[in-house]
Amino acid sequence: MSKIKKENTLTRRDFVGKTLAASAAFTIVPSYAVSGLGHVAPSDKLNIAGIGVGGMGLANLKNLESQNIVGLCDVDWKYAKGAFDRYPNAKKYWDWRKMFDEMGDEIDGVVIATADHAHAVIAANAITMGKHVYLQKPLTHSVYESRLLTKLADKYNVATQMGNQGASGAGVAETCEILWSGAIGDVTKVESFTDRPIWPQGLNTPEKGDWVPDTLNWDLFTGPAKMRPFNEVYHPWNWRGWWDYGTGALGDMACHILHPVFEGLKLGYPSKVQASSSLLLNDSAPVSQAVKLTFPSRGGRQGKMKLGEVDVSWYDGGIKPMLPDNWPSGKNPNKSGGGTFFYGTKDILHVGCYGVEPELLSGKKITAAKTERRVEDEIGLSWNKGAHEMDWVRACKESADNRKPCTSDFAEAGPFNEMVVMGVLAVRLQALNKTLKWDGENMKFTNIGPNEEIKTVIRDGFKIHDGHPTFNKDWTEPMNAVAYAEELVKHTYREGWSLPDMPA
Repeated sequence: MSKIKKENTLTRRDFVGKTLAASAAFTIVPSYAVSGLGHVAPSDKLNIAGIGVGGMGLANLKNLESQNIVGLCDVDWKYAKGAFDRYPNAKKYWDWRKMFDEMGDEIDGVVIATADHAHAVIAANAITMGKHVYLQKPLTHSVYESRLLTKLADKYNVATQMGNQGASGAGVAETCEILWSGAIGDVTKVESFTDRPIWPQGLNTPEKGDWVPDTLNWDLFTGPAKMRPFNEVYHPWNWRGWWDYGTGALGDMACHILHPVFEGLKLGYPSKVQASSSLLLNDSAPVSQAVKLTFPSRGGRQGKMKLGEVDVSWYDGGIKPMLPDNWPSGKNPNKSGGGTFFYGTKDILHVGCYGVEPELLSGKKITAAKTERRVEDEIGLSWNKGAHEMDWVRACKESADNRKPCTSDFAEAGPFNEMVVMGVLAVRLQALNKTLKWDGENMKFTNIGPNEEIKTVIRDGFKIHDGHPTFNKDWTEPMNAVAYAEELVKHTYREGWSLPDMPA
């Protein structure tokens, strides 16, 4: 996917371009020129607001403390207390919509680290206001939302970055360079895995609700998702394991582990997908799952590597791919939370999560030319200690016409995230018992019949009766499979929540 920005005709961009020297690729500009909303900052620092600041959001803000942290928003003020205490001068909000209304002209960029299901609605509205966006992974909860953010970022020409911080380290760059050097020949198969989840999944839906803590606004946490009674099993930590709010281990870790796969093989939309898992429940992600995505030939070559058809397989929940015949006995393929095997016509390349520690299974020495950015070297910070966030700051401050894209800007992260959530789609549609054919351009499956039906388990009904295990599964009513798939591709938001229109 090209990262080249189209020529922009917005007045604020014209203004920025006219105030910069034509030869300057990197220039600190006043905050009013960055935001386009008339605010003059007291320095060349960005004014940044954090939305979802209790966990990873606080870690991101700590890496941005060279800038001005002016606003903090969270639906749980107990969980957010660390951020509130650390930035006492920042304005505090429960609702990001109110924050945008009240201090929109004071904000240059937003850092979003909410639960997955709220990513798109916040980011999309921020982009339409001309705000630069740093958005935690996974980029979105659905395919449609990913496509929308990709197009909005292009239309409004803002600086964007997905929070897969390994993209700013050497691993992804090194992996791509090795592949493109032809060291392993043409890649025909990729197998990746993670050791996640480390949170409970495969849980029965709670039958009773808990009292909502005074420090939590459950309505705002629910946001665009359907309302259900609060339960402590959902928040604050375990929302990843519930389909309404998260995307399971796939969404959590594939954005790290599959990034060198997507970029290195220049993947686009898959043409086919299939999946299997441990017991699939209607509301909770399964304990373990396996997904295979088939990508058609992209045509031509990238360096010395032919871009032919390739199968990409994913495993999680303790499942790993079978090890290659020449894998060293006793050696753990897990590096930093997962690993990937690239099967080429000449050799096999193994890398860890973030593409770290690449090695050829033949034992040959790797000699690939360095052609890709090493952001951590440019910024002077390690990839996991602020390089990723500060590269976004750099992009925010550059002229839109001369901006060097971030390593995971939405032009790449959007299509990449479609690949990730496509895996979630395959898992949730596995009861159709077929390889699903995907029309990526139009975001729809082409081989689900109009009369096909699908149902999933609500509760497993497991009990011990007189010393014998029994199962009395509670199932959903049969649902039209086409309508069910369409809902997974593009969610129906709860009343009161909406997205901007999809740009042409």
